[in-house]
Amino acid sequence: MSSAELERLVGIGKLKYEPPARAELEGLVASAVARLEDARNESLSVVSRFDLAYNAAHSLALAALRWHGYRSENRYLVFQTLAHTLGSPAPSWRLLARCHERRNRVEYEGDQEIEGRIVEDLVHAAGELLEGVKALGLPMPPDE
Repeated sequence: MSSAELERLVGIGKLKYEPPARAELEGLVASAVARLEDARNESLSVVSRFDLAYNAAHSLALAALRWHGYRSENRYLVFQTLAHTLGSPAPSWRLLARCHERRNRVEYEGDQEIEGRIVEDLVHAAGELLEGVKALGLPMPPDE
């Protein structure tokens, strides 16, 4: 996979180089797996499931970026780079970008109205990210 776009982001100061650390990758993936499992629990509130799925997706997207040797301090950019780190199609990372905006409204404005459909789409997208991370060969928790 070409990293020309990732290199361009380094050039404009949006990403920085940082060698991946195995312990960090293991922690990100383990956290994501646990959160994704909980997000699939339909007995939880929609807001809780959204939060869990969003954070699982973010951890997986960050793990993919870190695996490639980059770091971003911008949560949104971690999703935008998925086309280059996991080869995610535009509809997938655009959904995650919309969920990031939705998450900000929940976190910073107290807007608790979340549609069940977006949670289902987000859980599905996080599951696809998990498969992409597995394909990279990132370390999986023992139960995986």
